Amino acid sequence: MDASPIVELRDLHVTFTGARRPVQAVNGVSLQVQRGQVLALIGESGSGKSVTLRTLLRLHPERRTRIEGTVRVAGHDVLAMSPAQLADYRGKLASMIFQEPLLALDPVYSVGAQIVEAIRRHEKVSVADARQRALELFERVRIPSAQRRLAAYPHEMSGGMRQRAMIALALACRPQLLLADEPTTALDATVQIQILLLLRELQRDLGLSVIFVTHDIGAAVEVADRIAVMYAGRIVEEGSARELIRAPRHPYTIALLAGRAHGSLVRGQRLETIGGAPPDLSALPAGCAFAERCSRAAAECRSVQPEPVELSPGHRARCLRLDIAAAAAAAMPS
Repeated sequence: MDASPIVELRDLHVTFTGARRPVQAVNGVSLQVQRGQVLALIGESGSGKSVTLRTLLRLHPERRTRIEGTVRVAGHDVLAMSPAQLADYRGKLASMIFQEPLLALDPVYSVGAQIVEAIRRHEKVSVADARQRALELFERVRIPSAQRRLAAYPHEMSGGMRQRAMIALALACRPQLLLADEPTTALDATVQIQILLLLRELQRDLGLSVIFVTHDIGAAVEVADRIAVMYAGRIVEEGSARELIRAPRHPYTIALLAGRAHGSLVRGQRLETIGGAPPDLSALPAGCAFAERCSRAAAECRSVQPEPVELSPGHRARCLRLDIAAAAAAAMPS
């Protein structure tokens, strides 16, 4: 079995140049995803999660986007691909589940026709064989009355049903890497849980590698083997899901965990919140981007950019005050 990582990002920078000032959306991200592994990218809106994910498929406007660094998927240099190579790569090697399937699916074609077209674009199969696979996929993602639903248009499906159809489309050409961009955000709580459990089941059954983007740390724990926490375009902490929940070290991770409901929360007690707002990505500070919102920040935090510190095998964090953050994490309710 190939032991090399399926995804390798090294010093990735993504800058959008269309605005009055360049927007530094991703700032030096380095990470790996092993084959068969689920990585969750978590953080507030605007932290760079979705930008990182879309860079893996090169979905950003070419004219207004500057990408620097290394992006390799299954040994392929994504940034060096020609348009024809990209067309073969998208869907076959790596595919994406988008946040809002009603916008991602074509409204003028039935969902079944779109899946059939995707299969025939990448494989030399007949329409009948492609349609049979589409039916099997609908059944696999537990769409009721699968045969009839193949002829349905996106607007004729409920939100949860559309998301299941979107998952079926993403899996149509048997990709090795599945990218999920907040796939449960627009769904109600009950359907969210169903979709999360379905994704985890499909990942295990098919041996997929998955990168799952979410702002919900609870969702990340449900599906992920590893979690990477992003803030202002940088990964501020990364580790196994178990270790990150039990022993968070970066103040931002600690604040995210403190803001969730937990077993010791008393009825009527307020959840903790993170004061302030994320920095302007077109004018990032010289030091730690979280310093202005961090209660443990010192003067040096505002002038020195912290480097990643290896806390234990596979667990890293960027912070100049890790000793104080550790004490704060130890005092958190479980």
